[in-house]
Amino acid sequence: MITKTCIKPSFCILGKEGSTWEGPGFIKRLWAEANAQFADIAPLVKRDAQGRPMGLWGAMSDFSRAFAPWENDFSQGLYLAGAEAVDGAQAPAGWTLWTVPGFVYLVTEEQEGAFGRMIEHLDRKGIPLAGAVQEYTSPAEGRAYLYFPIRRL
Repeated sequence: MITKTCIKPSFCILGKEGSTWEGPGFIKRLWAEANAQFADIAPLVKRDAQGRPMGLWGAMSDFSRAFAPWENDFSQGLYLAGAEAVDGAQAPAGWTLWTVPGFVYLVTEEQEGAFGRMIEHLDRKGIPLAGAVQEYTSPAEGRAYLYFPIRRL
């Protein structure tokens, strides 16, 4: 498992919010809704030099919205399917804005079993999670990554 360390200051995500209480398939539904209505937030999305969105995030938080890990063995919490937003963005009607705190992350490419392997690795090393794990997709690379917060900034 290849990992890298990344320091990411606080940032905003505009997206569609749901929770595990909505049952199986809720994340897929949120992404379908966010993608279908992306035009609503397109002017508020951070972009790279080629005009592509800087990042798509499957952001997670505990139910208190404190960005703690999902509860009950990572099975219950909130999810926000969205895009990294420009500073000062306001959520349009029907959208939710989350401000994710800054963290030092261990980052690994998302693939089958990556979450469990990284949790085991952190346990072996005695490194506790400092917050909820985040999913990141790089439109420029077309790759998805898991961000494991190990220290709050």
